[in-house]
Amino acid sequence: MRKLLVLGAGTAGTMAVNKLRPRLDAAQWSITIVDQDDVHHYQPGYLFIPFGIYQPHEVTKPRHRFIPDGVDLVLGTIERVVPEDNKVLLADGRELGYDFLVIASGTSPRPDQTPGMADDMGGNVHEFYTLEGATRLAEKLKTWEGGKLVVQLTEMPIKCPVAPLEFTFLADAFFTEQGMRDRVEITYVTPLEGAFTKPVASRHLGGMLEERKIQLEPDFMVESVDAEARKLVSFDEREVPYDLLVTIPINMGADFVARSGLGDDLNYVPVDKETLLSTAYDNIFAVGDASNIPASKAGSVAHFAMDLFPDNFLRHVQGLPMTEKFDGHANCFIESGHGKGLLIDFNYDTEPLPGKYPLPGVGPFSLLKETELNHWGKLMFRWMYWNLLLPGKELPLPALMSMAGKQVEELS
Repeated sequence: MRKLLVLGAGTAGTMAVNKLRPRLDAAQWSITIVDQDDVHHYQPGYLFIPFGIYQPHEVTKPRHRFIPDGVDLVLGTIERVVPEDNKVLLADGRELGYDFLVIASGTSPRPDQTPGMADDMGGNVHEFYTLEGATRLAEKLKTWEGGKLVVQLTEMPIKCPVAPLEFTFLADAFFTEQGMRDRVEITYVTPLEGAFTKPVASRHLGGMLEERKIQLEPDFMVESVDAEARKLVSFDEREVPYDLLVTIPINMGADFVARSGLGDDLNYVPVDKETLLSTAYDNIFAVGDASNIPASKAGSVAHFAMDLFPDNFLRHVQGLPMTEKFDGHANCFIESGHGKGLLIDFNYDTEPLPGKYPLPGVGPFSLLKETELNHWGKLMFRWMYWNLLLPGKELPLPALMSMAGKQVEELS
């Protein structure tokens, strides 16, 4: 009996077992998936909690509901992987052996990595990248009377790179609807040269910030947070004062990855970006946010990559070359407030461009353009996530990015 062990029952790990279980002979393969608890989080929903659009209970469900028959769910904290012995040690002393290992342990915000950031967390400093943080921020916004709101991105990569901008746009809309926008000065602080990582999208999104009278503070590499004086301090000694700081801390992979000697400086597992196979071990894959592939750490990347992964896995365990080459395909709805949103579609080599998606000239979704339909697409995705994506069902979207329907723009 060959053993497949998956570490992490989030988006990528759950999709992996749902797609692989029907294709691996149960008489020949056992599949086990490990996570620390039985609560699955719909992480894109965190964004909406501070503004009362979603409630905390609407973004969680029991993990076991999405684990298929024939897969063992083990609850426990992972201490480390011992790749030389093909085993995983849990904190309670249990050992799990494997023939093939899939690391799907995701990424998490780490405010402790920036001096001073954690000192006033939950007071005048908040984050929305955890359920607890988003819930605390919702309570804060209920009574906040205005002042300097700073939305600050510490360092890339992060989960859902557009979420900081989405929060900024939603905050503008929220305070406008509350009749207090004139009492709120919003500043978007980023280490990037502009509003986004890619030039065409950055130009579009930067213009949207300007239209909403949101100040952009680019090239800001934060050195520390002075919680007492309420200011951000950069390595080049610039300062940005705040009354309320909403920060996106450094995101890092799981600590057990570091303890196992499997990660880079941010605890992400180095892999081949097309096959997701570890560069160090021939029987270890890393999928979703746990890998170091140069793509967005977004649910859509996990979705498109996992559409290709099963074929590659089946060929690899038979000693055959892996023929499916993942191109880093990602698409993300960008909530822009007031019932509208944008959509971007891109991959390793092609930046987000204007156009229509998924059908050329038809859409129905518009790329890099604010529409009400894009907003509803963002909200509808939650149903698709629970009912189609996690169970591993096929969606009518190509795994690899297509240029069909896209308009190439020249940068001046």
